[in-house]
Amino acid sequence: MMTTHTAPASITASDRLGLTLFLAVALHMIFILGLSFDLEMLKLPEESPLPTMEITLVHSRSEDAPEDADYLAQANQRGGGSSPEKARPSSQNFNPLPTPKQGDAPNTQQAASPRMQTDPLPAMQMMTAEQSERTVLELDEKRETPTRPEPVTAAQLIESSRELASLDAEIRQLKETLAKLPREKHLNANTREYKYAAYMDAWRAKVESIGNLNYPDEAKKRKIYGRLLLDVVINADGSVKRIDLLRSSGHKILDDAAIRIVTLAAPFAPFPEHIRKDFDVLHITRTWVFEDNDQMRTR
Repeated sequence: MMTTHTAPASITASDRLGLTLFLAVALHMIFILGLSFDLEMLKLPEESPLPTMEITLVHSRSEDAPEDADYLAQANQRGGGSSPEKARPSSQNFNPLPTPKQGDAPNTQQAASPRMQTDPLPAMQMMTAEQSERTVLELDEKRETPTRPEPVTAAQLIESSRELASLDAEIRQLKETLAKLPREKHLNANTREYKYAAYMDAWRAKVESIGNLNYPDEAKKRKIYGRLLLDVVINADGSVKRIDLLRSSGHKILDDAAIRIVTLAAPFAPFPEHIRKDFDVLHITRTWVFEDNDQMRTR
């Protein structure tokens, strides 16, 4: 039996030309007649009909799997929650931390005192490298242990003893010198102490008496008058130790006359016992007045 094979028909140029003309005519009809397609008809519905799977997260586990599970979860759980009705867990009542069992140690973070939870950490002070090095050096200086003094040698002790002996000798000599100095008392016209009043009156009376008897004749002739300030230093036995002219009268005749009168009146009466026991020298400072009636007095 012979089998006849038919060769497939080939697409000719005339077929391609006819197809091209058909497409051109169709496109022109669309533009001319205003045919359009509604794109909204081509959109897919908002809710996709594709199936979804919901997984619930649980924070406890059961060894046995439930026969008729209500939800899918990452672990087996037989009964959970406090409601007898079927309810889907939500994030509002979900506690990610496991509930501690009886006997477990309390969480140190939860048992911390409110003061530890609320008090902020103290702020750290920023320091430059230079300030940090300086602070470390200051701390090292404070922590440095005090150095022990070097032991004193025998030669140093001997030298210190000599210095102390020399200083003691100088102090003793100074005391002796001060003890030898006369104890002096200054008296003037303003002195009102009763124990010196009698001696001062006796001294003044004697000086004025001698002075008027020996008034300088040349001062009388030349009519020279004036006043001067004289300090007479008297020893305890009444002798004159020194005469000092503190303020001149401006006339040498009167100044020399006052000094000569003191010399003529000396010696004066010795100190009474109540003055001698306290002082060795008296300074009698008074103003000498040579008046125009040729009289001399002290004040």
